[in-house]
Amino acid sequence: MNAVRENARRLAARVDASTPAHRDRAVDGLRALALLAVPLGHWMLGGFRLDADGLHNASPLATFGALAPASWVLQMLGIFFLVGGYASVLSYRRRASTTAAWLGGRLARLGRPVLGVSAVWAVLLAVLSALGVPGDTLRTGSTLVIQPLWFVGVYTVVTALTPVCVALARRLGGWAALPLLVSVAVVDFLRYGPFAEAMPSWLSVLNVLPGWLFAYQLGVSWGEGRIGKRGARLLLVGGGVLFAVLLLVFHYPASMVGVPGEARTNSHPPSLLVVALAAAQSGAAILLRDRLGRLLRKPLLWAPVVVVNLSAMTILCWHQTAMLAAAVPASLAGTGGMAVAGLTTAPDTVGWILARAAWLPVFAGLLVLIARYARRFEAPWRAGTRAANARRALAGLLAAGFAVFALGLA
Repeated sequence: MNAVRENARRLAARVDASTPAHRDRAVDGLRALALLAVPLGHWMLGGFRLDADGLHNASPLATFGALAPASWVLQMLGIFFLVGGYASVLSYRRRASTTAAWLGGRLARLGRPVLGVSAVWAVLLAVLSALGVPGDTLRTGSTLVIQPLWFVGVYTVVTALTPVCVALARRLGGWAALPLLVSVAVVDFLRYGPFAEAMPSWLSVLNVLPGWLFAYQLGVSWGEGRIGKRGARLLLVGGGVLFAVLLLVFHYPASMVGVPGEARTNSHPPSLLVVALAAAQSGAAILLRDRLGRLLRKPLLWAPVVVVNLSAMTILCWHQTAMLAAAVPASLAGTGGMAVAGLTTAPDTVGWILARAAWLPVFAGLLVLIARYARRFEAPWRAGTRAANARRALAGLLAAGFAVFALGLA
């Protein structure tokens, strides 16, 4: 045991020594925290219901509404977009050539892992179907896999808007994000207010871009040095007050994630409650930056942050696959009458919560195993030989087929 600890210390010391002095450890720490909240949230707040037709999505929040505050902690996409905006500013300043080339490089890094997981799942669907996995299970699995990928799509769009965000930040500072909040508020008023019945169903889609661009714009303004401690306090207090008013006065759903069977959701697309939470989280993150940076000077704390950041897209794209790697075999055993607690039993008891918590190390281990092979999708593509171009074309075709199936278009 002592030898393991000593090896861990040596490895952490090497990672620490190889970190450039200018690296902003606090920002990397915030990104790692937000990244890890994604799989933890999906693994704990999402479950399955098994019947004769296969696996179906279910949520413990449908039974345990009192657990909704857990989603306030685990929904950290606001932090992710904040840090993304901050990092994009630093990268944008250091760009070696044109803005178009800079954008192309960043978008390629986002697109490669998405293409990889989609292509692999297209093949998996065919294999699992041939092995007799029920169609409903395949539908449920593909829905869960594509669920985090919408985030990558939105993040791609806001990244493309970085030059515009930088210009606005330089002119308006932190207030550049205010019109985005107002836009979401107007759409929410129209879809939930006195005119709701007359509004078209597609109206909520208008919140997708401003709802998530809000925190990204804050991050850009932060990176430009236009949000200080005073602005951070305003975000923390203002966001917290708005959050409380929306919950207690306007009766927004308490859960920050979708709950099967509920008519309203805060997350798809984001409601004003999501923006309020992002504002409060962003203010807290900016205020805690210096303290977090000092804490991450410790090598044993810093090394895991580096590992998580290096595997960011792999974690986002493959964590649902890790859970399904355990749940799908369990569902096949369950069709014979043997339910597996925390996997194929309905998430409607305290026992399920305890059993699911016990499964978390298994999911994490499966994700680490998958990541050993999946991280290659994050690597840059080699120069286009004929064979390489053919592989990319095939991967694109498979990914398109998976998307069609997962979105219910076929």
